[in-house]
Amino acid sequence: MKALRIGQSAAVLSVAALALTACGGSNTPAASSTSGASSSAASTLEGTLTGGGASSQESAMTAWVDGFQTANPDVKVQYNPVGSGAGRKGFLAEQYQFAGSDSAMDEEEQADAAKICGTDGAVQVPGYISPIAVAFNLPGVEHVNMDADTIAQVFTGKIKKWNDEKIASQNEGVELPDTAITVVHRADESGTTKNFQDYLDAAAPKTWTYGVEEAWPSDITAENAQGTSGVVKLATETEGSIVYADASQIGTLGTVAVKVGEEYVAYSPEAAAKTVETSEKVSDSETDLAIELDRTSTEADTYPIVLVSYHIYCSTYKDQATVDLIKAFGKYAVSAEGQQVAADSAGNAPLSEATIAEAQKAIDSITVAK
Repeated sequence: MKALRIGQSAAVLSVAALALTACGGSNTPAASSTSGASSSAASTLEGTLTGGGASSQESAMTAWVDGFQTANPDVKVQYNPVGSGAGRKGFLAEQYQFAGSDSAMDEEEQADAAKICGTDGAVQVPGYISPIAVAFNLPGVEHVNMDADTIAQVFTGKIKKWNDEKIASQNEGVELPDTAITVVHRADESGTTKNFQDYLDAAAPKTWTYGVEEAWPSDITAENAQGTSGVVKLATETEGSIVYADASQIGTLGTVAVKVGEEYVAYSPEAAAKTVETSEKVSDSETDLAIELDRTSTEADTYPIVLVSYHIYCSTYKDQATVDLIKAFGKYAVSAEGQQVAADSAGNAPLSEATIAEAQKAIDSITVAK
């Protein structure tokens, strides 16, 4: 399988000093299930939920947490944006009760999930869809066109200057300087990195020969930083830099329009959503909604460098109070209301009605361990 906003303060989302375990019980009295932030009745939910993972979801998660806690004042939801790989590892180590991940679990992780979540393993549903922007710091230049092979040659170091003929020939009328290109990548294991490499692997296979991993290839000379906010900060401070990052957090950086068919398509939530709509599920399971993205589509108005970020839960938890909290928060995040709250904050592409229905059905299947 291969899965818009300056990052807000992670202090609100910190999980420091939290002692709850991922699939363990809440230390509060059992609570009855409620829906999310739109409930008109007084909430009876109590307790704390802990999550961690994809930093791409940070702005959206802040919005979800704020909305859910406003409607449920006796609930605390804490999310640590440590990156997709660390989030899944923390979930499987029972550090987190749920995880956010820009990559769906692989078969080995699913097997490990069955050990802590029961025989049905993990439930994973799309929670956040966003384009990955190829962004750059070039004073006076706001937009540049590139085809897939050019992007691959830039990020592998084969193209070293911004006025290289391969870039210039796709940008007639744009004054490109004789400035060295500095590639910036994630230092941590990242689903954003994996999604970006998946695009390069599919769309520019002759140039990108490094496979698809959550870690950046160690033999490509480049600068790096931790997390989405870290790479955007470094790129913003480095003239001539180019970076891949969740489009919600690129700030004032310029952006690359990617060649799709015979046209160049700028990133947008709409173009990202259209790519997702044309993609297929990788499993027949009703609780595993991972999809395989079509990175080489030539369909008009699609943007192929997309990430689908998942919410990962256990299929069972140890007590009803935890199940109630997980289901209420999970269903709120993927609801039409929750998706609009996230889009208003993060500029992501809301889930379709059909995907919302599938995701809520999957979350509804979560139950107490027998």
